[in-house]
Amino acid sequence: MAEHRFDYIVVGAGTAGCLLANRLSADPGNRVLLIEAGGRDTYHWIHIPVGYLYCINNPRTDWRFRTEPDQGLNGRSLIYPRGKTLGGCSSINGMLYLRGQARDYDQWAEATGDDAWRWENCLPDFIKHEDHCRLDGGGDADDEHRRYHGHGGEWRIEKQRLSWQVLDDFAEAAVQAGIPRTQDFNRGDNEGVDYFEVNQRSGWRWNTSKAFLRPAKKRPNLTIWHSTHVNRLLFEREASTPRCVGAELTRDGKTLTVIANKEVVLSAGTIGSPQILQLSGIGPKDLLAEHDIDVVAELPGVGENLQDHLQIRSVYKVKGAKTLNTMANSLMGKAKIGLEYALKRTGPMSMAPSQLCIFTRSSDDHAHANIEYHVQPLSLDAFGQPLHDFPAITASVCNLNPTSRGTVRIKSRDPKAAPAIVPNYLSTPEDRKVAADSLRVTRTIAEQNAFAKYQPEEFKPGLEYQTNDELAKLAGDIGTTIFHPVGTTKMGGDDDPMAVVDAKLNVRGVKSLRVVDAGIMPTITSGNTNSPTLMIAEKAAGWMLAMSSS
Repeated sequence: MAEHRFDYIVVGAGTAGCLLANRLSADPGNRVLLIEAGGRDTYHWIHIPVGYLYCINNPRTDWRFRTEPDQGLNGRSLIYPRGKTLGGCSSINGMLYLRGQARDYDQWAEATGDDAWRWENCLPDFIKHEDHCRLDGGGDADDEHRRYHGHGGEWRIEKQRLSWQVLDDFAEAAVQAGIPRTQDFNRGDNEGVDYFEVNQRSGWRWNTSKAFLRPAKKRPNLTIWHSTHVNRLLFEREASTPRCVGAELTRDGKTLTVIANKEVVLSAGTIGSPQILQLSGIGPKDLLAEHDIDVVAELPGVGENLQDHLQIRSVYKVKGAKTLNTMANSLMGKAKIGLEYALKRTGPMSMAPSQLCIFTRSSDDHAHANIEYHVQPLSLDAFGQPLHDFPAITASVCNLNPTSRGTVRIKSRDPKAAPAIVPNYLSTPEDRKVAADSLRVTRTIAEQNAFAKYQPEEFKPGLEYQTNDELAKLAGDIGTTIFHPVGTTKMGGDDDPMAVVDAKLNVRGVKSLRVVDAGIMPTITSGNTNSPTLMIAEKAAGWMLAMSSS
């Protein structure tokens, strides 16, 4: 096998991996290899915002995972999109910029015993790579906005380039239901209602490949290998502790070995990173024995602790409202939409999957916002299905802090075989209660005077469902992932036997190996997970560079 040598090997050119490659290669003394199993991000639908419809479940851009039949979903299996291209999930996701809540990060600090993860110590890592539109040329930013946001970084954040009266009125209905308005979901307490901000630049998707690889790819010390699959990690013994020295790859049909002088970093995501660890002999010993894999380090937490946001979609028929259902259900309507985007980069083709956002509480039992709404001026039976032929909106709600925990486990020694993904949605009484309560909150908002002029009719799920048991079972019937899996390589303190990495993201029991992606989250953030993953990578890059220069 041919052998290639670098200082750092980063596995996965997704959200975290692209930032890491940029930061590590900024030092010309570091030779960095970035490996991506998918191809280049040249597919045109990656870059047109509405193109997520054509990227998800497309083998060109998506791993096309599916969950195992899930008891909490009454035996259903769901598609489980994960990006398979440069930029990873940032090339196919909803482009929504949200950090979560301050308490999320304070909980991480408590779980790890390291104050580096407290909100006030994570904020600089968010700001470092930000390029917020409200700070353009002074913009309309107030002093508070300047305190919480950055300008001139790589990660562009803009306002959406469209508006819908029906969503404006739904927002007012939320206010009438007691939910405050907000101008910024990203200051540590996200309770309120407003339109999402998006990771776009002038109407185009802004993925991490554009943001972090474009400025760095001409550096002679950065090598990017796409269409390259990592089969397993390689180790050698240093006294009694194994040291990760590289990886075995398949590239252009050939098997290669790559060697890291300093560190190997797994940034293959919440599904990919535990899969690679398990294939390499790091994980639960019984699982490794089942597949006749020699144990390098017994870590029972690898692939455990899977968390995700399950969304429950309510559809309301409306009268007298402009919605995408009516705009896009004719050739003339589609032509107008296409022409508007071609000329102005505005309108429905510039849409993120969701436009209006609400963070609130499912009941008075909660001290903080514990549910999130993604509200859209459209409706359909399921993702990928045609729009309905009547005007409607969809209000999808998810439990921000689920107590259910799932697993990711290999089913084969074949590195290209998909693992078993078992989310265990709605497997706790707490999650079933939040599901039922959140549907009632949706109804309360829709019943307010501000929305009454549309004569809303609950088309889905239907008012015949009223009791807790009925609503919880219904949630299992109609709930779908909102594509936020985290936690399968969680960080924790020395007293946590299920922790996979320590507070600096080093894999326990192994030298020279880190995991840097959403899998390290001990608990899921109270919001969308892409930008928190960038913050994690920013923090890890700082630690790695500091160690390299010491």
